[in-house]
Amino acid sequence: MNFQVTVLKILVSYPDGFAVMADLKRDMAILATSGRDWAERTKRLAARVPELDIFSQGLVERLDGGWRITEKGRAVLEIMETRPVAVPATEQPPIRATDASTPAATPAASPVATGRRKRDQKRRRRDLVAARARAKAS
Repeated sequence: MNFQVTVLKILVSYPDGFAVMADLKRDMAILATSGRDWAERTKRLAARVPELDIFSQGLVERLDGGWRITEKGRAVLEIMETRPVAVPATEQPPIRATDASTPAATPAASPVATGRRKRDQKRRRRDLVAARARAKAS
């Protein structure tokens, strides 16, 4: 498990991006014991930003007994989570001629990708909140 990526993921799940140390430690313990999937995921994300240092790069700041993710930290996390763009093929498919009765082709599916990304973020937050609730109940 990559500690720095995990810290960013935990902090971004809080509404204001701030968590006290007790909450950070609890969430970290939950994720550390959640299985290989989390460890593999954080390794993949960390590989996208090999020189990651959350404090010296100003991605996380220490405040009153806790840590808060900065806007720069949110941006770096977004970069890490963005899927790599596929390399276009060398040969382009032929372009079809359309007439006025044929609807124009829709532009690239960026709204779909944005919606998927937002949905994934909501799911991750929901999963982390559920894990916190289970930990508190224990």
